[in-house]
Amino acid sequence: MEASLTYLQPDVAAQVATMELRARLVVEGFMTGLHKSPYHGFSVEFTEHRPYTPGDEPKRIDWKAYGKTERFYIKQFEEETNLRTHIILDASGSMGFSSGKRLTKLQYASYLAAALGYLMVEQRDAVGLTIFDESVRTAITPRATRTHLKQIWKELEHAAPGRKTRTAGALHQVADALTRRGLVIILSDLLDRPDEVITAFKHFRHKGNEVIVMQVLDPLERSFAFDSDAVFRDLETREELMSQPWHIRESYQGAMREFIGRYEQECRDNAIDFVLLDTATPFDRALMEYLHRRSRWH
Repeated sequence: MEASLTYLQPDVAAQVATMELRARLVVEGFMTGLHKSPYHGFSVEFTEHRPYTPGDEPKRIDWKAYGKTERFYIKQFEEETNLRTHIILDASGSMGFSSGKRLTKLQYASYLAAALGYLMVEQRDAVGLTIFDESVRTAITPRATRTHLKQIWKELEHAAPGRKTRTAGALHQVADALTRRGLVIILSDLLDRPDEVITAFKHFRHKGNEVIVMQVLDPLERSFAFDSDAVFRDLETREELMSQPWHIRESYQGAMREFIGRYEQECRDNAIDFVLLDTATPFDRALMEYLHRRSRWH
């Protein structure tokens, strides 16, 4: 495996000591791998360009960039790149789950949030962070400075799963507080009442925000591939249930597909990007989703 791809693996990022180093490792690996994308040949300088779209003034085409890539790019002015992004992280009890030696869902989502923040600040975009469980626990206003980013990394480093969740209530709380439109990225397992959560997603859209929902699950939560009797403990209520998983695996998998499909369909119907991730998914998929949404912002 190429080194740049190795750095995008969650288990590799987990071996790095600090959130800042994890973020740098992931983003630099991602940037190195961009030679396979439309940004071929740009390395870091692609942050100052966007693809040409019909309606752009031809005089703004960067011909040096065309000579390197044989693609048309528009040189952006700094004021065009000031996107305000709010990363909203679920830190409820269920996010503390992991199977085998994998990262917990909260660790995975925190590493991803740290990398997204780094990429945003490199793009001269402002980034903020909200952490919630039953209500909002942490709220950091978006800014585009390195000092601000370090504060976000510090909060992510110490994020720990709480107990119960009230996803919809917390999201409404955040949406109510937004005074300027921007990009909202929600990182959560979404293990809550879909009707209520989807209504909260719509609240962000109603206020003019672009929204990306990244559902983070553990692979075992999707496969239910237990091969022996198991005791299931609710991470939020601590209730326990003894079960023989293979007897209900097929019906569980069907219910989980329906559960995920409901979120996916509702997001599509409301012009919300939906990204399904599990804790074994390389980080580049989520980073690319951010870049795609950012390119449409202008």
